[in-house]
Amino acid sequence: MKKEVLYKIKNLHCGGCAGKIEAAIGDLPYVENVNLNFMKKTLFIELKEVKEDLLEVLNKLADKIERGTIIEEIELAPQKTEFTYEIENLHCGGCASKIEAAINDLEYIKSANLNFMKKTLKIEINKEKVGNIDFLTEIRIIADRLESGTVILEIEEEQHEDYVEVEEGKNNIDTTKKSYKEEILIGIALLLFFLGTFGIENTILKLVVLIVAYIISGGNVVLNSIKNIARGNFFDENFLMTIATIGAFFVGEHSEAVAVMLFYQIGEYFQGRAVNNSRKSIEGLMNIRPDFANVKVGDVIKKVKPESVKINDIIVVKPGEKLPLDGVIISGNATLDTSALTGESLPVDVKSGDKVLSGSINKNGVIEIKVEKDFYHSTVNKILELVENASNKKADTEKFITKFAKYYTPIVVFGAAIIAIVPPIFVGDFNTWLYRALIFLVISCPCALVISIPLGFFSGIGAASKKGILVKGGNYLEALNKVSAIVFDNLYFTPNPKGIEITKAHGHEITKNI
Repeated sequence: MKKEVLYKIKNLHCGGCAGKIEAAIGDLPYVENVNLNFMKKTLFIELKEVKEDLLEVLNKLADKIERGTIIEEIELAPQKTEFTYEIENLHCGGCASKIEAAINDLEYIKSANLNFMKKTLKIEINKEKVGNIDFLTEIRIIADRLESGTVILEIEEEQHEDYVEVEEGKNNIDTTKKSYKEEILIGIALLLFFLGTFGIENTILKLVVLIVAYIISGGNVVLNSIKNIARGNFFDENFLMTIATIGAFFVGEHSEAVAVMLFYQIGEYFQGRAVNNSRKSIEGLMNIRPDFANVKVGDVIKKVKPESVKINDIIVVKPGEKLPLDGVIISGNATLDTSALTGESLPVDVKSGDKVLSGSINKNGVIEIKVEKDFYHSTVNKILELVENASNKKADTEKFITKFAKYYTPIVVFGAAIIAIVPPIFVGDFNTWLYRALIFLVISCPCALVISIPLGFFSGIGAASKKGILVKGGNYLEALNKVSAIVFDNLYFTPNPKGIEITKAHGHEITKNI
């Protein structure tokens, strides 16, 4: 069994000696190939078999050729175990739950969290078990198998070796132009549906118009169903909708087949709108992110990205600017608005020697701050991480519905099959019972069930965000349902608020929900 090893070399100053060392190592009977890079001071060896005392042998051989030469193992940086990816083309909440469950079932995955609302996937791997497995490729295959076309993308991490200057006049906020493709297609399908249902008398022409409307509104659903069946994935909402609507055509209910697909797509559209609105509300809390930092280098002030500022650097904050990093004031006085961090509406006066937190806004005065924490460990970034990860902390109800959905869809399919087959055996009238089975399939579509609870929590977090309230996750939102008493600081207490019963305990005002 071949093995490749890489070493670093110290105290090797002679190119000729390097060649001799390389040749001597190549003559060893268990060495297949060797390459000593004198410029980089590295030694690569391909072994025919594993040699236990290889490093000791190499050092003796190298020291014999050039005295003092040392060969050492290269210390690898700690392997990263947590990864975050972006997801595209994932439109089904039920499929998202299946993908998450399938990834969690992988032996080398410690945990996986797929956030359908934010379209992100966070995984933690077991580095002892993962070995040389290309886990990202395996995860991509799983995602595409469970919902065809799903794409998992790596998120590039910015590395700043030096100051990265902010380009003047450049908008740092990415904007995306809204596409009206969905609205146009739904509008066309809706027009054809009404035309075929109420506006055309000719039976053949009516059928053609309704088929066109069906293809426009449900073509992608049928296509995804076929792809999933080819991958052995039968039980999803695409399969249910396809069977139900084709069955409706079979029993002659052409308009109802189109209506089912059309209203399904309209529901998906409004679901997407609700998710996007909640996402925007949550992102609204992120306006505390500083866009730049004024770094003082000698007598020059550079406008740079906060991520590139280092500990002990001196930054200058002018009136109206956000404090980009945590630190201590070394020069100047100012009044800071800390409401975005603490909720305290009263400005805070600060002076030289005071510690200040990133995310505050300088109301007046120019101050110089010595940076004590880099951006990634700053107060503002920790708050931003809480905002970004708020919907990843699932409530018990969400966890239950995710597990339940795995068994729900097969039960629905078999239930519909029983409705279509068993009653006709005893009472006849197969078409009527088939029609009822199709109705059962449509009303039992799992997508709405699976997405309803996560969407409810996500919308709740978004609604709170509109009022400047950060809820750290769905589990905390659910816990609020069990709150029976709230303790207010007297600074914020409003006398006799509506819907609150005021009581006293140990001389302090206590409020209870009524």
